[in-house]
Amino acid sequence: MRVSVGLPIDRADPTGQFLTATGISVCAQAAQSAGFHAVFATDHPAPDAKWLRTGGHPTLDPFVALSFAAAATSHIHLHTNLLVLPYRNPLLTAKSVASLDVLSNGRVIVGVGVGYLESEYDALGVQFSDRAALSDDALIAMLSAWRGEPFDHVGLGYNARNTVVQPTPMQRPHPPVWIGGNSKRAIERVVAFGNGWSPMPSSAASARYLGTPGMDSISDFVERMKMLTDLMAASGRTDAVDVAVIPTALSGFGSLNWSPGALHDEIGQLAAAGATVLVVNVGATHPLEYAERVAQLGSEIISTLT
Repeated sequence: MRVSVGLPIDRADPTGQFLTATGISVCAQAAQSAGFHAVFATDHPAPDAKWLRTGGHPTLDPFVALSFAAAATSHIHLHTNLLVLPYRNPLLTAKSVASLDVLSNGRVIVGVGVGYLESEYDALGVQFSDRAALSDDALIAMLSAWRGEPFDHVGLGYNARNTVVQPTPMQRPHPPVWIGGNSKRAIERVVAFGNGWSPMPSSAASARYLGTPGMDSISDFVERMKMLTDLMAASGRTDAVDVAVIPTALSGFGSLNWSPGALHDEIGQLAAAGATVLVVNVGATHPLEYAERVAQLGSEIISTLT
């Protein structure tokens, strides 16, 4: 099982060190040294003030942040978790992904989702109610663009005619695409387009706000894994897909302390149910503290994973 860890660019920064080139370098290098498979960055270009006051978070642009992480490291992967597809023209997204993949020598993991923050959609001039259709359209266009050949595609609000997007990604046919969401529609999107699934732990009470069904127990995860397996079989897909899950013991911005025993137990249950990747956050107040904590997590958890 592999582990992707969040870069600490989406939280309070009392020392002003996380949002610097040096801070990102220190954190990415520490994650690489500790054995993490990837570092990830989130995507919130224009959230509203109320959301930020009530638990939301600002963050750097994911492509810019991950490019600094790439430049500071040699082999750790670069994970968008999650890139909100409808926020950007799909061909601009395809170009950004390909550019990062080329310059990082093939290290990008494209985690994508439909998003849930309606005020951010409004600020970016995108119709919130169209987000599912826009996401499907974006995936079709991006997969076509990454071939590097001229293609035609009448998209939602744009028209690609004999369009070429180059350079192509280093990874062929394209970087792995991990699709987020707990709904049947999201899982169908994984089957149609994805190389991985990124479920989101959340309570049933938050389903209306987040726009995806709650998933707050191992049994909920098992139920949706069966849905994924059944839909894969029905479609005729026989390849394996990654399943990137967030353990509750290291969710949110990560605890400054964790119980190795409890975390091991949860990881064992998730792995038995079909998880192949863990997505975690590590709490810290300074890049050097972050480095110490990812080293600790690497020693206590990653070194024991198979």
